[in-house]
Amino acid sequence: MVRLPLPLTLGVLIFLTLFMPASRAETLVLNSVATAPLSNDAGTGFLDIIANETFRRIGIKLSLIRLPAERGLINANAGIDDGELLRIGGMEKLYPNLVPVPEKLMDVHFVAFSINPSVKIDGWQSLKNYAVGFIKGWKILEINTPKEAITFLARDSEQLFTMLEKNRIDVALFDRLMGLEIIRRKKIQGARDLSPSLAVRGMYIYLNKKHKSLAPKIAASLAALKSEGFYDKELEKIEMVLRQRNN
Repeated sequence: MVRLPLPLTLGVLIFLTLFMPASRAETLVLNSVATAPLSNDAGTGFLDIIANETFRRIGIKLSLIRLPAERGLINANAGIDDGELLRIGGMEKLYPNLVPVPEKLMDVHFVAFSINPSVKIDGWQSLKNYAVGFIKGWKILEINTPKEAITFLARDSEQLFTMLEKNRIDVALFDRLMGLEIIRRKKIQGARDLSPSLAVRGMYIYLNKKHKSLAPKIAASLAALKSEGFYDKELEKIEMVLRQRNN
């Protein structure tokens, strides 16, 4: 066995330390349908903060991208992207290559928004009397909207609420928090969310099956954020901003 002189050995170690590339944290790319106040381009939305901190604690860098809802699911299921940030429970039954992270990310209130004061909504079946719009790929809305309803599919939230604003639809089905923010930003006069909610569902992170070993680690990290109070503190910030804007 050849032994290097001590000075040469130290020189090699110093060279490796200074000039060899440092190991990089693994990066996962997740598709997201979330908009403000849950997610924004600046990365300061509620889910931006929660998801990035959840992944950072287990040494993973997170990259969130926005694709049309249906395309995002197809890409995640095919392994083109690494997963989905925010989807209802049970998506693995429709997309078998997706693995849910077994810790709820948040609850979403699916509601009907309308400008017409005569519109009355009380459960899914009451939608059959109206022209209804929702985003293609939002499975809970596709499945539960009655077949008798006249339906219009939007590619994204901007198109959906433009249809509502221009009275092309009677009601727009969407998440309550994100919908209220869009109405405020677009200054849609007379638009309101109709109570009660059509559904309240737990939403989960999904990973392509090639990353299934990470699911328990992500779940534990997210649970820790909740137990420490970090999660509730960030949620309260968002709710406070919405209350101030709507007063």
